[in-house]
Amino acid sequence: MTKRRAVLAQARRWVIKIGSALLTNNGQGLDNKAIAAWVEQMAALRQQGNEIVLVSSGSVAEGMTRLGWRERPQALHDLQAAAAVGQMGLIQAYESAFQVYDHHTAQILLVHDDLSNRQRYLNARSTLQSLIGFGVVPVVNENDTVATDEIRFGDNDTLAALVANLIDADVLVILTDQLGMYSADPRTNPSAQLLRELPADDASLSGMAGSSLGSLGRGGMVTKVQAAQLAARSGTNTVIVGGSLDDVLVRLAAGEELGTLLYTDNKPMAARKQWLAGHMKTRGVLVLDAGAVRVLKASGKSLLPVGVKSASGRFQRGEMVSCVDELGNEVARGLVNYGIGEATKILGLSSDKLLKVLAYQGDPELIHRDNMVLL
Repeated sequence: MTKRRAVLAQARRWVIKIGSALLTNNGQGLDNKAIAAWVEQMAALRQQGNEIVLVSSGSVAEGMTRLGWRERPQALHDLQAAAAVGQMGLIQAYESAFQVYDHHTAQILLVHDDLSNRQRYLNARSTLQSLIGFGVVPVVNENDTVATDEIRFGDNDTLAALVANLIDADVLVILTDQLGMYSADPRTNPSAQLLRELPADDASLSGMAGSSLGSLGRGGMVTKVQAAQLAARSGTNTVIVGGSLDDVLVRLAAGEELGTLLYTDNKPMAARKQWLAGHMKTRGVLVLDAGAVRVLKASGKSLLPVGVKSASGRFQRGEMVSCVDELGNEVARGLVNYGIGEATKILGLSSDKLLKVLAYQGDPELIHRDNMVLL
């Protein structure tokens, strides 16, 4: 059995992401015929015993169409208004299409803070798990009506990967307007080859992805690669495939070689470590010396102040920071025990000197190993 067939034969919980360009026929309003076709395929997958969570773009694009706007607005409040208008049509389209097969849907709107806050993360996980158990198809989108640059996911590829982490999905399918991922941009390089199967952690992927952006969405192939790498942390495999292919989802489920499979052999992280790794927003950066990097990678111990060379950002106690080596490569991230002011005072010091500097006995670790994940 090929890797692809093995992956898809074992997949029972699917996260399916559909992008704006596909849903809106490049800005010409919702493509209800295409939506009906995808829903028919999702209903067929459910008939086979699979569980489906749908992550759908399209609210801003649909709102633009309803409001008669030809270009994506730049002002945040205009984007939020378009999302509010478009969300109505988008959910109505899905609800009507799924009702044909007697399937109920549920609207789930998320912002990054919903997954950054541990309690809200667990609430979102429980709600999604319950909906799946009830046989409902959750339709997830970023809550663009309230999201700001500080709290938004940035693109629904990232959101889809975090949802895959959240529910321990077996496979993430990203439906796009390309057939899959190519060795180079096929629009400018006629010799570009469609990539069939690669490990999600393959170092060459980012270089091949390019950075193309559409006028309707915020993502490109780079965000899809990053999403696959993020999904891999929970043991989820990713397929990037052309959403316009006939019966694409059903054919994938049958193991047909479509699109690009970015697979992982990683065992899923523990739930708390998944949550930590899923933080896309960090409040600061700690630069570690070579010795601290070696200790973290070799034994996964706590990070002590003595191994940190510098700190930057505007973080407070309990907030997420990125830990990088002296070349700027991220090696870990975690929740700090000190804010930026106190952290700066104790950098490079051994734990027995903290009392004298801080005038109180604080935590000996800058980041405890239980609140840190290696990347």
